[in-house]
Amino acid sequence: QVQLVESGGGLVQAGGSLRLSCVVSGRTFSSYAVGWFRQAPGKEREFVAARSRSGISTSYADSVKGRFTISRDNAKNTVYLQMNSLEHEDTAVYYCAVSPTLGGLRTDDYANWGQGTQVTVSS
Repeated sequence: QVQLVESGGGLVQAGGSLRLSCVVSGRTFSSYAVGWFRQAPGKEREFVAARSRSGISTSYADSVKGRFTISRDNAKNTVYLQMNSLEHEDTAVYYCAVSPTLGGLRTDDYANWGQGTQVTVSS
């Protein structure tokens, strides 16, 4: 059974940085596409970033392009989300997810999810 555990969230001032981590267990990590999503209060869960199984292909939401970077370390079974120049609008619970197929930009593209980590950006 696949398990995902996020960490690294917290409270940060606008303009600051955070790095989220997600450790994946239960199957060969390198066989998964990985993604990050977020959900703000009263809003639907939205796509943030994704990286392919090979690690070559990445995708980002327009709202985070140039500020966030998704990466993966297959030796550590971990996916990261480096978040720079944080804005108040980035405040949300952040979730990592994995897909045994191609992944994608939709929540339905992913089979397994973590419990989430809270990111709060003060303005």
